[in-house]
Amino acid sequence: MPAVSVDSVLTTLAVENYRSLRDLVLPLSRLTVVTGANGSGKSNLYRALRLLADTSRSGAVAALAREGGLPSTLWAGPEKVGRAVRDGRTPPQGTTRNKPVGLRLGFTGDDFGYALDLGMPTPGESAFNRDPEFKRECVWSGSVLRDKALLADRAGPVVRTREQSGAWGAEAYRIAPTDSMLTSFADPRVSPEVLVVREQIRSWRFYDHFRTDAEAPARQVRVGTRTPVLDHDGADLPAALRTIEEIGDADALHTAIDNAFPGSRLSVRSGDDGRFELEFHQHGLLRPLSAAELSDGTLRYLLWVAALLSPRPPQLLVLNEPETSLHPSLLPALATLIATAAERTQVVVVTHARDLVRAVEASTDDASLLELEKELGATVLADAPGILDRPPWHWPKR
Repeated sequence: MPAVSVDSVLTTLAVENYRSLRDLVLPLSRLTVVTGANGSGKSNLYRALRLLADTSRSGAVAALAREGGLPSTLWAGPEKVGRAVRDGRTPPQGTTRNKPVGLRLGFTGDDFGYALDLGMPTPGESAFNRDPEFKRECVWSGSVLRDKALLADRAGPVVRTREQSGAWGAEAYRIAPTDSMLTSFADPRVSPEVLVVREQIRSWRFYDHFRTDAEAPARQVRVGTRTPVLDHDGADLPAALRTIEEIGDADALHTAIDNAFPGSRLSVRSGDDGRFELEFHQHGLLRPLSAAELSDGTLRYLLWVAALLSPRPPQLLVLNEPETSLHPSLLPALATLIATAAERTQVVVVTHARDLVRAVEASTDDASLLELEKELGATVLADAPGILDRPPWHWPKR
């Protein structure tokens, strides 16, 4: 089976017709910081990435249902925006759509590219006739979709694959129209590249707004096991931090604590009953503080330490507004953590905090900044030189 390089990164992300993301093609680097004013579309970009990840686990249709269904998530503006509308001479007006209505998501990387096109089914008698269907799916090699680069191609329910000789296989395979070929057709004997892409996407990791209230899972004492990956709710925080100490980068862990809280140190106590408990030692205190006693900001910072220093880094790590509830004095330490994580994995940070943006830029020379803004209701890249200068991208046609 073809292997994805450890240093493989996504180079382009493309989204069409998802909420305010009418037609967005973004360049990605090893560390990408996405910023913009409230309402510029940052959250929509984060959701689009999560939806793309859900596809690899048969979760795209359910994820869209939670958002109100495909019609609720589609771009609500006109199919085309004329010059008169752009110049402000006439208001946007509804027009008859000439293209098939659909939501498109895709990416290219150092190894492979992938794109999907979701649309509504042909009206029928089924009670589930609002479930979106996969109209097209493609996996290709190289940075741009071309016919000769296609490795697996799905049109409606039919999938065909490329043989070693470069010719299309004689056999066509059929899958359910609501299932992705990443889950229904990831057979290494037929198309190992599809399996590679699926596993690449499944390794993506998302963290968004850790709970720090009094009943938050991270404040509870519980039985711990070796935890190389922090759970999304932070319930296994003590075990995750102890795992970093034992099999991860313990020096980076201690540096992250000292950068944020000079003179402080962290330890994890494990009892005879297998329960793990945080002990936060601060200068001037006679005893360490437990997780239940920590401030919201301190606890949230420790959660980011565990997430960013994971001994098992993902292919892609996406952080949504990690600055939430953190005091501005902690942002330089958080930025250093993010830069450290980007040395081992690709990182995308979605934030509206200018202080965090400046801190990340001060921590590393390798960060790229993407600022989003709204133009006639659509999310665009601020100061973009023009559509011809954006990353090359071609959608598969229906």
